[in-house]
Amino acid sequence: MLVDCEVMFHFKATFSINSKLGKYMNKLQQFISSFFILIALNGCAMFTPPSGLDLSMTRPSVQGIYTVSMHPLVDAVEINQMHSWEISIATSKGIPVTGAQINFDGGMPQHLHGFPTHPRVTKELGGGRYRLDGVKFSMTGWWEMKVKIQSEQGNDAVTFNTVISSPTSFHGAVSAK
Repeated sequence: MLVDCEVMFHFKATFSINSKLGKYMNKLQQFISSFFILIALNGCAMFTPPSGLDLSMTRPSVQGIYTVSMHPLVDAVEINQMHSWEISIATSKGIPVTGAQINFDGGMPQHLHGFPTHPRVTKELGGGRYRLDGVKFSMTGWWEMKVKIQSEQGNDAVTFNTVISSPTSFHGAVSAK
């Protein structure tokens, strides 16, 4: 007899089977389902942030041209809410950097996706401080916040690691509501 079987995740196949083969197909489908469940459960454990992750929110740039700091302009960062951050940039000697062009990027390295929004610097606040608007964390976990800087002093970049979890204290890891 011809039987139309749907085998997990929209794969369809038509088999000419007898009752013995039907039992094997049933067991195979159970095995495949169990396999994917185990993979999914194991995958959740893979998304734990790496141990020893540097969560400092003040860092030297890659080439050492700048010292850069970041902090949110809210007390607690809420998941799926837009918020703003302040970026402070100084030379390696501590002189505030004004007139810089700043690009922002980032995302979740373990999930292989970026921010759900397109954050950008919208205002120079003076004294080497810049306002970054449009930051939105869509879930808890490890996020990278990448800042590229162009100014008279040169081009450089810095990456901050931020872990959004609930509850936690703010020491590079941001509290999420």
